[in-house]
Amino acid sequence: MRQQNKTFQAIEVGDGGDGRWAAYARALWQEMEGLLTAEGRTPEGADRVRALFRAHMPELVPVLDRLAGQLDRPEAEVFLTHAALRPFSPACTQIGRNGTLLRNYDLQPDQCEGTIVSSCFLRPVIGMQDMLWGLQDGMNDAGLAVSLTWGGRSVYGRGFAILILVRYLLETCDTVDEAVDRLRSLPVAVPQNLTLVDPKKAMTVFVGPDMPPTVAPDACAANHQHLPVTDEQERTLRTQERLRAIRAAGVDVAAMLKPPLYRSVDEQGTVTLYTARYRPVEGRVTYYWPGESWQQSFGDFAPGSRTVTLGRAS
Repeated sequence: MRQQNKTFQAIEVGDGGDGRWAAYARALWQEMEGLLTAEGRTPEGADRVRALFRAHMPELVPVLDRLAGQLDRPEAEVFLTHAALRPFSPACTQIGRNGTLLRNYDLQPDQCEGTIVSSCFLRPVIGMQDMLWGLQDGMNDAGLAVSLTWGGRSVYGRGFAILILVRYLLETCDTVDEAVDRLRSLPVAVPQNLTLVDPKKAMTVFVGPDMPPTVAPDACAANHQHLPVTDEQERTLRTQERLRAIRAAGVDVAAMLKPPLYRSVDEQGTVTLYTARYRPVEGRVTYYWPGESWQQSFGDFAPGSRTVTLGRAS
């Protein structure tokens, strides 16, 4: 079994205006700008995505302006709207239950920033950041946690990358119900599954460019929605097998660190990059790898870095 190392870092960026976020983002900009779509590089496309962001996420417009100004790159504002990015499809498993959100994030290691960020753009938020300010998963100071998985369907439409929607929901919503209601007016580019948890409720919602937000049968998700899964998709993703396994295991970290939920390196190079357990009512998240963990919280956030071994199930 091939193993490899990956370094995760934890940073604080405040409201994004004091240079800490900009220093982090500038170091990544060269690889990030290559993710812009061809349309996003045209004046017409740039105008369209700016208008889309202002129409659907007005609360975040001052933050967008502040971050783009700090980055000071010609295409920074367009990139940061997350409405002109090439699609990506992480293969993850997640469950919400009893105030806990537990998830595995599976992707090729070089496609994940691996940065835990504590920010206060509109309110205190902690999460695993990607694409400079989007979030793969996270929690806010109201006790809401949100996590994403790919919906498993190759459909693409005009809308936002799911990463910025997770950020937006955590910045503007206090509860699961409020977040789900907000989702109904947000266009999303690629089919995705969101699992949401607050102190009273847990829910998974299927979203996509070709469907309204649809509540799943329970607060679990792998990499399919309500449509049949092909034999080929099941062979490569094992999405139904993983969903059955997490339903049976519940919010059990030990189960997440073992097959079939834990993925060692496959032929595509995908591996479980981290397990995250959010307890948002406590303002606490713990990231796990086989034999190692890293806890962060609103009351005790510790910047730093960890190098961990991937591809080694417990």
